[in-house]
Amino acid sequence: MSSKVFRVLKPGLLTTLQDLGREGFQQYGMVVAGAMDSFSLQVGNLLVGNKRGEAALEITSVGPELVALNDTVISICGADLSPTLDGANVPLWKSFEVKKGQILRFGAPKEGIYAYLAVAGGFNVPLVMESKSTYIGVNIGGLEGREIKVGDILHQGSSLWKQKKLLGRSLAPDNIPKYSSFYQARVILGPERDMFAEEGLKTFLTEKYIITQQMNRMGYRLSGPRVEHKSKADIISDAVVFGTIQVPANGEPIILLSDRQTTGGYSRIATVISVDIPYVVQMTPGSQLSFEEVSLEQAQYLYVENEKLLRTLSVAARFM
Repeated sequence: MSSKVFRVLKPGLLTTLQDLGREGFQQYGMVVAGAMDSFSLQVGNLLVGNKRGEAALEITSVGPELVALNDTVISICGADLSPTLDGANVPLWKSFEVKKGQILRFGAPKEGIYAYLAVAGGFNVPLVMESKSTYIGVNIGGLEGREIKVGDILHQGSSLWKQKKLLGRSLAPDNIPKYSSFYQARVILGPERDMFAEEGLKTFLTEKYIITQQMNRMGYRLSGPRVEHKSKADIISDAVVFGTIQVPANGEPIILLSDRQTTGGYSRIATVISVDIPYVVQMTPGSQLSFEEVSLEQAQYLYVENEKLLRTLSVAARFM
């Protein structure tokens, strides 16, 4: 059972439905897609009583304007895009009620790029290859495989919770990410580290890089000191993952993200560890990024700690 929840008055810059991605189909050439900031998506869903991987609206920099068609409970996590409800400021990282006829708007971006609007019961759209994520490249998933547009009606599924039980849930302040114009991302080197000169590896791990305007859901191009190869930059096309850092012949790194291709032909110098990806994707053009090598064991430990937090929130949400 579903019901109408919002009508789109303005679509924003790029607003799509995303969940945790279309996994298990890369062997057939299908892009994973999914949320750029999976931590914000998952927390947002837990705050409104959904499963962690439910689809939410991913809002990019300039947010939409939505009118509520029914009473509901929502949360907004991730970037601070100055959300208001009938002109009054609303909290981030906290669930709150939206009444029928109220208008949700977004204003000037204050911090970050991607915000996630989760609604109690989730957004009701068909699964395509086991995911609701929108991949605009081939027009599948989400709402007819595209970004939202003026006049669209968004539907929500049924929630197992009464609305009053969902109100006021929030993430502890100590766990709320802080996005900034400088970040040191932890990486695991490889798998083609041997293709880079020692000086090139040193440059990569000691210098700062600028996030350029050439950035989208597929990847972020960086500008900065050239990372030197020993000879060639190309490889026989091989698998890439969320956070793979390729270095083409010009020596300037590219970080591959949600809408990345399934394989790539540039040498892979490193991979951003999963817990740092949300901070990287929330950086705006002109921000500075540096890299720090960590071991696989360190990356796994940090992943487990992050997973413990999300599972704790998931368990706690059942008893609120």
